[in-house]
Amino acid sequence: MPKPTRSRHLIQRIGFSVLTLGTILTVIPILAVVVYIIIQGMPAISWEFITGFPEDGMRAGGIWPAIVGTFYLTLGTAVFAVPLGIGAAIYLAEYAPSNRFTQLIRIAIINLAGIPSVVYGLFGLGLFVLFLQFGTSILAGSLTLSIMTLPVIISTTEEALRAVPQAFRTVSISVGATKWQTIRKIVLPEALPGILTGVILGLERAAGETAPILFTVAAFFLPQLPNSPLDATMALPYHLFVISTQVPGMPIKIQYGTALVLLVFVLGMNTIATVIRSRARARRQW
Repeated sequence: MPKPTRSRHLIQRIGFSVLTLGTILTVIPILAVVVYIIIQGMPAISWEFITGFPEDGMRAGGIWPAIVGTFYLTLGTAVFAVPLGIGAAIYLAEYAPSNRFTQLIRIAIINLAGIPSVVYGLFGLGLFVLFLQFGTSILAGSLTLSIMTLPVIISTTEEALRAVPQAFRTVSISVGATKWQTIRKIVLPEALPGILTGVILGLERAAGETAPILFTVAAFFLPQLPNSPLDATMALPYHLFVISTQVPGMPIKIQYGTALVLLVFVLGMNTIATVIRSRARARRQW
């Protein structure tokens, strides 16, 4: 074997080894955190803990109001953010002309994705809670979380749409389909895996955020479930913050049990999206 070829193979093996080591160093701490939360939180998990209401100053009882509130907020965020985000991405990817104005819009979207969540919370407080007078409510919290997740959904959806080969559009239009029919029946189904990735990333962030809901919706304690979108609610991220920092004498297992439930909630969303995404990829024609 010539010396240059042997040298290239050596460099390649070194590169693979470095990448493998980096992957291991990244995954091990994450797995360690998950395992630690499971070990610490499992003693608290029971049917009463999942379906009960907090008692004794939240030192006992369950977290059912926080679970329901988190579900309502995630659902409300999806209702507002997903159609608007996908619609904006379709316009940018398929209809918007390529000029300086659209480039500025894309730069603004990228910059909005990096804004701290507390800024979105203050914005939601000023606009939805005070100016529009929605009060501290599920509606105000959902709208605030929707604005926060829109940049992620728009960016990932646009990239997924642009990844669909242009030949699919050309063939569809050449056989008589309109541009919208092509997008709806050809482009969107082919881009579904990437779109789902963006949607789930956005909703997972919304489900785990504390700062935005702190200003717009979260209640310290509520003895009943919300009855309308204009009611305040408890939520798992804020409830976890409260019992970890504001309640003296809180049993450690309840703190980690709440964290474990939130982790399962988020991972459950991810698992559902992964199954749908895998099936969609299996049907791809490219």
